[in-house]
Amino acid sequence: MPIIGSILKKGIKLRETLEQDYTSPYDLQKKELSKLLISARNTMFGREYDFMSILEKFRSHGQHDFYEQFKANVPIHDYDSMNDNWWHKTRDGEPDISWPGKTKFFALSSGTSGASSKFIPVTKDMIRQIRKTGTRHIYTLGKYDLPDKFFQSGMLMLGGSTSLNFSGNFYYGDLSGITTGQLPLWIQGFSRPSPKIKKQKDWETKLEEIVENAHKWNIGMIAGVPAWVTILMERIIEKHGVKNIHEIWPNLHAYVHGGVAFEPYRKGFDKLLGHPIHFIETYLASEGFIAFQDSPDKKSMRLMLNGGIFHEFVPFNEKNFDDDGHIRPDAEALMFDQTEENKEYALLISTVSGAWRYMIGDTVKVVDKHNSEIIITGRTKHFLSLCGEHLSVDNMNKAVQLAANDLDIIVKEFTVAGLPDGSLFAHHWYVGVDGIVDQEGLKEKIDTYLKDLNDDYAVERQHALKNIYLEVLPNEVFYGWMKSIGKEGGQTKFPRVLKKEKLESWLSYLKQEA
Repeated sequence: MPIIGSILKKGIKLRETLEQDYTSPYDLQKKELSKLLISARNTMFGREYDFMSILEKFRSHGQHDFYEQFKANVPIHDYDSMNDNWWHKTRDGEPDISWPGKTKFFALSSGTSGASSKFIPVTKDMIRQIRKTGTRHIYTLGKYDLPDKFFQSGMLMLGGSTSLNFSGNFYYGDLSGITTGQLPLWIQGFSRPSPKIKKQKDWETKLEEIVENAHKWNIGMIAGVPAWVTILMERIIEKHGVKNIHEIWPNLHAYVHGGVAFEPYRKGFDKLLGHPIHFIETYLASEGFIAFQDSPDKKSMRLMLNGGIFHEFVPFNEKNFDDDGHIRPDAEALMFDQTEENKEYALLISTVSGAWRYMIGDTVKVVDKHNSEIIITGRTKHFLSLCGEHLSVDNMNKAVQLAANDLDIIVKEFTVAGLPDGSLFAHHWYVGVDGIVDQEGLKEKIDTYLKDLNDDYAVERQHALKNIYLEVLPNEVFYGWMKSIGKEGGQTKFPRVLKKEKLESWLSYLKQEA
């Protein structure tokens, strides 16, 4: 019996029982906001929005007086407003802007409009909180039916390069690269691939090196984006001439994923396995570690209410958001204890990295208030992300407009669908043009512009998103379908992304019209 594994397993189970002490979500979040405000009260941001007056309200007898004052003082921010007014000063090396001290690291996140990438501050406090939440997540493994051998096997982390770029004032790269490079020593001993491979910046080269060395490692858990992990396992199986990944890694029992919906990948994943494994979802964004699945019998994730983040919930409806997913100035915001189960909310966060009432762009649904459990339902503006491409309507509109200008054509309508393409996926564009158009030329131009506008899309076009298809249709086809579903009229808009029932209806209509 692997004695080390047995000891680790028992230790994790014991620690997990200690984590079950229950404190109300309200008390946890009230305390978390007070700590954030106290820490940042003397920053430029804290003085601008008078954090001291908010802190005084914590003494008030009214249950939510402090929160109402917080909302009254601090406006809702998106990336542009935080960056243009505050974070650009932080990148210039100025201390005490929206969080105490200087910020050494910035995570690159894909842009939705304007700049191709966002620079999200990653403070020492944030790294510390990510470690803390990550450790709590590891403790929950005691709830899973895992053999002792699993607990002495390694973890393959398929992420960004740990060799960060340096601007002169700060280091920047993928959050996974920043956090992996800051892992505690006891975790590094279990982490794969080797530090040398982790530093590799060329993604294709990194994959090749992992494939070459795969047989040398004892892997029990894999973490990474589903599309990339699928590609990696397919290559390992082919390279080493085995039937499934378990002939290489017999102790593989868990896969940790997040960022994109996993269900579309499940069937393809199962074909690569020799026996069933646990699929565990996490919610780790560039802005922080927000939630994780803490039990094998649940599909929801436990929201971290004491992990360096104060959460706000904006009902995702027409009252609070316009048709393009932009939040309205007078949008209603709620604390977690004020939410209702099974209603959809856009998430605002205030964090130990100096994000304040920050619109992260995700929509969530509270499914269990007592246990603080949520599921991710989508994005406020990002509407297509099959494999991590994070394609927004803003990206689509701009790319189509630029392509149409180049070809001197008028595009009145268009829509995009994500469809299976072999073991992966492809984007299928339907573009409305009345007249003659170079279909292949239009496809290439839209594709090229999207690569320029969206860094994640450019990466995925080299890996998981191998193909795109484009079909030019008369505009009357678009309007005919709208009429067929009872959506005809000047106030209705053709959806820019088709999914689920609407996609099935659209494909059925095209088949009828053919």
